[in-house]
Amino acid sequence: MDLPASFTVYTRSLLSDEEYDKLAVAIQQEPPVSIRLNKLRVDSPLLPVPWASDGFYLDERLTFTFDPLFHAGGYYVQEASSMFVEQVLRQYVTEPVVMLDLCAAPGGKSTHARSVLPEGSLLVANEVIRNRSQVLAENLTKWGHPDVVVTNNAPADFSSLLSFFDVILTDVPCSGEGMFRKDPVAVEEWSPENVEICWQRQRRIIADIWPSLKPGGILIYSTCTYNTKEDEENVHWIQQEFGAEPLALEIREDWNITGNLLYKGSDDSKAVGNSEQKAPVYHFFPHKTKGEGFFLAVLRKPETEEDTMPAFSSSKSKVAKRKDKKGGATPSLVSKEHLNIAKNWLNEEKLPGYIVSVEGTKIQVFPQQYVDELAAMKQSLKIVSEGVGIGEVKGKDLIPGHALAMSSVLLRQGVFATEDITYEQAIAYLRKEAIALPATAPRGYILLTYRNIPLGFVKNIGKRANNLYPQEWRIRSGYLPDEIKTL
Repeated sequence: MDLPASFTVYTRSLLSDEEYDKLAVAIQQEPPVSIRLNKLRVDSPLLPVPWASDGFYLDERLTFTFDPLFHAGGYYVQEASSMFVEQVLRQYVTEPVVMLDLCAAPGGKSTHARSVLPEGSLLVANEVIRNRSQVLAENLTKWGHPDVVVTNNAPADFSSLLSFFDVILTDVPCSGEGMFRKDPVAVEEWSPENVEICWQRQRRIIADIWPSLKPGGILIYSTCTYNTKEDEENVHWIQQEFGAEPLALEIREDWNITGNLLYKGSDDSKAVGNSEQKAPVYHFFPHKTKGEGFFLAVLRKPETEEDTMPAFSSSKSKVAKRKDKKGGATPSLVSKEHLNIAKNWLNEEKLPGYIVSVEGTKIQVFPQQYVDELAAMKQSLKIVSEGVGIGEVKGKDLIPGHALAMSSVLLRQGVFATEDITYEQAIAYLRKEAIALPATAPRGYILLTYRNIPLGFVKNIGKRANNLYPQEWRIRSGYLPDEIKTL
């Protein structure tokens, strides 16, 4: 590929000629393929990504669309460098938190964060584009953790939630230089003008979301670009504008991570500000690390008395709940019997920590300790999904939800009959085709598994089993590739 001349000139000025030449060669090579395993579901002896506990490199690209384990949330395809976010959470987040992933779709960093956050944490994953927020919700549902809320909002929509989040991850839209070898479109769309647009947009995003971060809270700022205007200079701006304290991470030398490009040795001629303001930042270059281009910095909000009043209170949420109950003129279609059935589907050991609620015909569960926070978010934000959808009443029947099948934490083991199906049956199921089960299979709802990993529900009516896989998630391709490679 031909790299933009302006990119070459600028990036060469940041690196030595030798370093840039190595980078240019690396960009022309095939990118490595990496996945993150879901520790709730699978394990595998693959080559590990050094900075991610469940990250692994693949020798070759799999046929992901036609791998049932991928659809079952057994693993997530994620670029290795971006898995570095784990180091921030492991080193600075040691107790339960409320975390926001602001620009979260399609869900790589959200599913990763949810896996490594301390137990008892709540993750809010947001995406501004509506159809992408649906994809985000799908991927988080498949990942199987119940303590998650998915929202569909612009950063400015969070303005009423003052001092709400302990951790905010801002993987901001950028010029995409670090994705050149993976995405030819990124090369075509790059220009110096777009870089200018990007760094200004990034500052607006940070300014919009900053009031929602608690004093003493942590902001993770990341991009997939090398450009210091979007990276170091924006980090410096956050320091100056908000008094943020940059935080250092413990890293290993053999990870070959590059530091601040504006402070080289003793020559601070290119430095932004003075040496006291030098921020520890982390660049991933594909000629040095096995991954794509990535940038990350960690900043702490100063401990001040400003913005300390939470945007919610328990009394407010309780009033709202009373109004809901009082104002329901239409009797609920969900009976006590339905509720009892739903509760019987849940893990008894986990159930005390969750509240079972009804919305229309749907029954869902949500962590008890974050009910007030959820009420506050519902006043300001568009909620795409929350907690785990247990089931939905249709007629007199309670149909188990797909989210329940995916929830390794909440699904009560053995409450449903299971059938472990073949690869061909799994693909048919994921295409939402009818499934033929053995004559020995019981009538009613059955949890299908593939390699003993939950795939979803069917309702066995005898001659056939009605497929309950979500219509919008189905594999739309009607053919199978000649060569299929799965995990």
